[in-house]
Amino acid sequence: MLPRVDTDDEWDAIVPDEQVMRPGVEALCVRLGLAGAPLARFPAGSQPVYAVGNRFVLKLFPAAGADDGIAEARVLSHIQGRLPVPTPYVHDAGEYDSGWRYVLMSRLRGTDLAVAWPRIPAAEQDRIATEAGETLAALHSLDPAPLTDVLGPGDWGAFLDAQRSSAVARQVDNSLAEPWLEQIPGFLNSVPLPAEPAGTLLHTEFMRQHLTVDESDDWRLTGLLDFEPAMIGHRGYDFVAVGLYVSRGDPRLLARVLRAYGETFDPRELLAFTLLHVYSNLPRYLRELPAPPEPTLESLAQTWFGTG
Repeated sequence: MLPRVDTDDEWDAIVPDEQVMRPGVEALCVRLGLAGAPLARFPAGSQPVYAVGNRFVLKLFPAAGADDGIAEARVLSHIQGRLPVPTPYVHDAGEYDSGWRYVLMSRLRGTDLAVAWPRIPAAEQDRIATEAGETLAALHSLDPAPLTDVLGPGDWGAFLDAQRSSAVARQVDNSLAEPWLEQIPGFLNSVPLPAEPAGTLLHTEFMRQHLTVDESDDWRLTGLLDFEPAMIGHRGYDFVAVGLYVSRGDPRLLARVLRAYGETFDPRELLAFTLLHVYSNLPRYLRELPAPPEPTLESLAQTWFGTG
């Protein structure tokens, strides 16, 4: 019922088109025993995701991203019940037609933290930062060994080397201004990244958009979702998204997260990981986050990842 999607052009033509997607999703719901349940597509997300009634979420992965569907189901099953906040429970997962895969999971209680954040009192924001640090610490304490067959990159050092070699080109593609571009090689060469084994289960996008809160329960964290881009690597890599999308350049909030996590990181190290991150987009961050007092990467590291 769903057309095969192997290329970016096919993705652009098929995945956003509900006239194409919806009949296939409805047919899958029938197969899953959910015929007639109200179906509503979430507007955000890198994959097509649907609320199925009030209890379920159905996430689909085309052939081009089928491995991500396998990884998400495996990671969710591995961490189930092992974090301080709920994560989606996997009710079913598998192959559909034309190379598509699906994960049918429980729907988390609450509201998108990114949407709710402006309405949350400062004291509760502080507590959420503490809960976020505790949640990330619990995730990082889990043994990722059972997931090595589905999560990359395998050789963390080789991954970082490859990211380092393409760091400037990736920011050129993002239209970063030349005065920033010319600083990247020297900055990366000046920052010694951790040498210890990189065997930590990483979310890689630990951000407000992937956390839920419940206003009726004093804004408690009620969930962490979206494990499709999970990796196994160095724990500092996860604090890229924390600094950019949880504390968002607020040193007090970041300090609370780190205190609850139980470790600190050199701001220069976290900016280096930012430049090496697979989703790095420095121009966007410069538009959205506090500006540094000086137009240098050294100053930027302190502005976004410093704790005062």
